[in-house]
Amino acid sequence: MLNFRARRGKLLITLILIIISVMFMNNTFSTINKIEDDLNGNKIKNSPQHKNGRFHNYVEWQDNSFWNFLGTAWDFLFTGNNRTPEAKLPRKMADLSYFCSAEDDHLSATWLGHSSLMINIDGYKLLTDPVYEKKVSFFGPTRYNGETPLNIEQLPQIDVVIISHNHYDHLNKYSIESLGKKVKRFIVPLGVGNELIDCGIPNEKITEMDWWDEIKIDDYLIIAATPSQHFSGRGLMDRNKSLWASFVIKAKHHRIFFGGDGGYFDGFKKIGTKYGPFDMTFLECGAYNEKWHPIHMFPEETVKAHMDLKGNILHPIHWGTFNLSLHPWYEPMQRLSLAAGKAGIKTATPVVGSTTVFGKSIPSEKWWEKYVQVAGK
Repeated sequence: MLNFRARRGKLLITLILIIISVMFMNNTFSTINKIEDDLNGNKIKNSPQHKNGRFHNYVEWQDNSFWNFLGTAWDFLFTGNNRTPEAKLPRKMADLSYFCSAEDDHLSATWLGHSSLMINIDGYKLLTDPVYEKKVSFFGPTRYNGETPLNIEQLPQIDVVIISHNHYDHLNKYSIESLGKKVKRFIVPLGVGNELIDCGIPNEKITEMDWWDEIKIDDYLIIAATPSQHFSGRGLMDRNKSLWASFVIKAKHHRIFFGGDGGYFDGFKKIGTKYGPFDMTFLECGAYNEKWHPIHMFPEETVKAHMDLKGNILHPIHWGTFNLSLHPWYEPMQRLSLAAGKAGIKTATPVVGSTTVFGKSIPSEKWWEKYVQVAGK
């Protein structure tokens, strides 16, 4: 009987690992999603990035090794490594006064965790990758730094919401549904528009963009979709059926870059040459690992990307919120701060909910260091 129970237990663990491996191979924790044609006719079919029914990076990366992902799933289930903090991390309720500023020479960014930002650039109000739910999906990770420090009902009218790609930690259905009536325009990569329609967003509010496309919102605000080195997918059958992108936002007095998610590649230099310099860059520095290095850059590469982009202030994102890799939760900022210091790069290091005001108030405290010992390093 004991041998039977032991075998049954091992079989159950193996089955769980196989299921999780399939999820990791497709970056999905939900149901199959049908991807239809893009909202702008044949732009997907005519895109230089679209071949054989799927989108591709400039530098191809496709790791479908079952055993590799099985090993990763095992590590996620049975290793610790301080991936989440043991103590409650500091956070502030977002101060909407910066976001609501009507000054035409103002640049501020409030970090809401991960890649979610509230940005005011010369009076325009933008949101990036709004994920305000505590849990991104049924099987997905939960925010370990507390609730999102924002009451959505208090938000004013939003000029633009930018979504970098359709992964669950960047596109959240419930957040989009809550924001829908407050937003004038959603800007997304090719193929992501249908996800928003499923959230109840009307077609006329959605603009899908290919890499190097530009859209002029009015006389002063221009947004360009630029390349990134990543992938997409929300279901078992939609791997790379929609595009992923970074974005350039240009207004009357300021210019910023939002990287969203992705690995380091030569595209940063091309973007910097075409659109730089930037007052601020918002670049990922977390969720990296040697096994998926091509699609998630190391913190030292985040600094390098910032330099390629000809950025002034580096604001790291995509860290300190979800347990998405095997490194300690605080390691990304330890490594990034060291690399930025050596390169002489100015870095904004806000706690969740606090605001960076360009030219006036740049948070620089290494606040995470207070929690490293508590985390048991």
